[in-house]
Amino acid sequence: MTWDADRLDDFAGLDDGDPGGMLRAVAGSAAQIRTSYRAAREAGVPSLAEGGRPRAIVIAGMGGSGIAGEVLDAVCGNGTPLPIVTVRSYRLPGWVGVADLVVAVSCSGTTEETLAMAVDAARRGCRLLAVGAAGSPLEEVARQSGASFVPIASNGQPRAGMWALSVPLIVAAAGMGLVQADEAVFESTAARLEEIAHRCRPASESFINPGKTLAAEMAESVPMIWGSSRLAAVAAYRWACQLNENAKYPAVWGEIPEANHNQVVTFDGPLAQRDVFADDPGRTLRLFVLRDLEEHPQATRRREVSVRLAQDRGVPVTEIVAEGLHPLERVATLIGLGDYASTYLALGYGIDPTPVSAINELKARISQ
Repeated sequence: MTWDADRLDDFAGLDDGDPGGMLRAVAGSAAQIRTSYRAAREAGVPSLAEGGRPRAIVIAGMGGSGIAGEVLDAVCGNGTPLPIVTVRSYRLPGWVGVADLVVAVSCSGTTEETLAMAVDAARRGCRLLAVGAAGSPLEEVARQSGASFVPIASNGQPRAGMWALSVPLIVAAAGMGLVQADEAVFESTAARLEEIAHRCRPASESFINPGKTLAAEMAESVPMIWGSSRLAAVAAYRWACQLNENAKYPAVWGEIPEANHNQVVTFDGPLAQRDVFADDPGRTLRLFVLRDLEEHPQATRRREVSVRLAQDRGVPVTEIVAEGLHPLERVATLIGLGDYASTYLALGYGIDPTPVSAINELKARISQ
């Protein structure tokens, strides 16, 4: 597999190289938000607040479904008066009980870890909200336990339906007064994702297409992606996961200030050294900094100094700034660009971004 930037401006080739329609799925992010918002309201999700505010919100989910919990935490922010915890396992923590809300999220509704935790939550008498495919085992667990269930339209891979899975959680949190998010907020977020889709459309050439530009910067490098706030770090995590699954590509993610206590040392390592005269310099480090409008003053200072440290050592740096005022808008703009970049990176290498053969093989071996 070799990188060929010319592939990105071959419109017919892009379509042929993406038979699973990952680019179309990413372009449909705005529609996901609108559809899922309506589905959440029709399912009575705002009425969860009638039972009072829970002690904690625990999101049970894996992979592209589990990140919905991270998005919820980022949108609610540091001022949230209760913990929001995402659990990626077969078991809920021992402290989870009747005073807590458990949200089971599975795009397919068949994820074995999520089903196990949903059943565990019902046994413990927790308040339960389930989000997943209609007619799935997860819906059956919700119905049997008298829990709320939000059906989402499955759009192939779970990672392609992240917004459909995340929106019901934010609707629930808004009903509990944990975040201000009415219909206008969801609509403005959808509008921003539509604007990104227009800028990153396949017919837009690389020199004006931010998704293709980012892909070209990532190609033949080892991307290290840092977020300058909790919200930006969630986007950094999403970028890394999307690079893994869409482009089958390694990536490292971190959050400032923690990254300054470990990952920054790689600026002095072998992958930071580049020979500009070499015929094949190999894969070298590149830093991507995702910036938020709301940063701790010291985090801002650390970000600025980190960028200078990297540049002083010849490590290329790309900075992306979140757009919008509401936290949902800001995290969406960062994630939206990353979704496009990872898909274009795959296509630039001649890789179909949709299949996840290694995951499927792993599941098959486990089931034997």
